[in-house]
Amino acid sequence: MRFHLLAVLLFAAAILPVTAQLDVEILVEQEQYLRDEAVPVKVRVTNRSGQALRLGLDNEWLRFSLEGTDSGSVTKIAEVPVTGEFTLESAQVATRQVNLSPCYDLSQPGRYLITATVRIKEWANETSSKPRRIEVVRGTKLWEQEFGVPTDSGEPEIRRYILQQANYQKQLKLYLRLADLSDNNAFRVFQMGPLVSFSPPEAQLDRGSELNTLFQTGARSFLFYVIRPNGDVAIRQTYDYTSSRPTLRSNDEGRIYVAGGVRRVMPHDIPVSIPVTAALTSVTNSTANPLPGSSAAERAKNHGKAAK
Repeated sequence: MRFHLLAVLLFAAAILPVTAQLDVEILVEQEQYLRDEAVPVKVRVTNRSGQALRLGLDNEWLRFSLEGTDSGSVTKIAEVPVTGEFTLESAQVATRQVNLSPCYDLSQPGRYLITATVRIKEWANETSSKPRRIEVVRGTKLWEQEFGVPTDSGEPEIRRYILQQANYQKQLKLYLRLADLSDNNAFRVFQMGPLVSFSPPEAQLDRGSELNTLFQTGARSFLFYVIRPNGDVAIRQTYDYTSSRPTLRSNDEGRIYVAGGVRRVMPHDIPVSIPVTAALTSVTNSTANPLPGSSAAERAKNHGKAAK
């Protein structure tokens, strides 16, 4: 009996220190996501082993487990790309970021638990993080527009721009969803910014099939986006409601621009055409918005010329 108890204690002494030598933690930027939105997850690994660890040698050193709180295990669509060798010295911390959205079927609304497990091959041991919860929700559709994208075969590919809203932490957010005609395949879904409930977004397509949208983010602030047919953001600018309200206008050539209000230069502008240190200066529409060109690049160029 004493021998059996001693064996158990020795086994526990051999196992417990190993699991305590590594600390694995999952970090997420937010806890709520729209269907098909990117789910970036950071895994932070702390090495307390007293020795350097070589990690990232294969795709088995870091694994993920996803489970729906109502639906059980989540179907894995593809391998999570985690390969990339690095050395983690003792008492140091390393972080690896991945996007789980293309790798797991998160199409069903609900709550999910994410667990990360780090495997040290030389130790024949694994260390897992505490589960981290996220929620996938369906947004409310505010506006949508079909458009064509030229192809080599001659017949255009039909896609959809969709503006959706969703509540996150008691604040309304506006999202863009770019999908195929059936809406089953999303090319990109991302959060554009906060949205006030009393002012619906304005949206128009220019002659290049770029989505121009202007929406109110606060009592007197607006965001203006130009989004390309592939989902890239060509222009992002901030406008303030002063003596007149910002609004979208178009001319006979299909050129779309912001009329009214005052542009406020911000560090997160796209493209950044002036130094960030000048972010507190304001440029009025009369100088910053001569009739813009038909494309986002041309309009951004015109903005830059006018600011000089």
